[in-house]
Amino acid sequence: MKKIISIVLVHLIGITTLLGQKQLDKYQIQVDGLGCPFCAYGLEKKFKEFKGIKDVAIKIETGDFSFQYPSDKPLTMIQVIDQVKKAGYTPKTASIIRINGVEESFPDATEISNEAALRKSEILVSGNCDMCKARIEAAALSNSKVQSAIWDLESQRLSLVMNTNIDKETIGKLIAEVGHDNEYVKSIDKVYDELPPCCLYRK
Repeated sequence: MKKIISIVLVHLIGITTLLGQKQLDKYQIQVDGLGCPFCAYGLEKKFKEFKGIKDVAIKIETGDFSFQYPSDKPLTMIQVIDQVKKAGYTPKTASIIRINGVEESFPDATEISNEAALRKSEILVSGNCDMCKARIEAAALSNSKVQSAIWDLESQRLSLVMNTNIDKETIGKLIAEVGHDNEYVKSIDKVYDELPPCCLYRK
């Protein structure tokens, strides 16, 4: 009996620990201009202004800079690039791997360092689950002019950071093509019917 109780307690402690751990997005940036340990220290110190940052790693020889950040308060690539510049360095390439597996890559990070060329926006998109979330975000990010796309299940809102020269209807069409109705375009029945059962949101 004592052995059974001990096993149950171990499992409960394990579950509690997992629930208490925050899920983290992974950020990777290649930085130009790092010449010594003092440079790396200055860059790390600047990024520690983002409360909650974890696992900061800097390779001076290659300029590779990586860290993790809580997914419940995600950083946009604009924020990351601007912070690199504020530290006195030049961002070259960058990527974010979200907890849902969606990767946002920026082969030329300097293209998004001008915040004036970008805008934040939202689109209402219908969906049911995490599979929907991954599909919706991937569809939006398939357009290279979209820098960030995060869909919220509860509000059904897709938050976007995108170039000023692209309209929301264009993004709505991409999302409808993978089966998700939105405030601009309704998905055709054939595409919708091919979604997994858990993703069928129409009543």
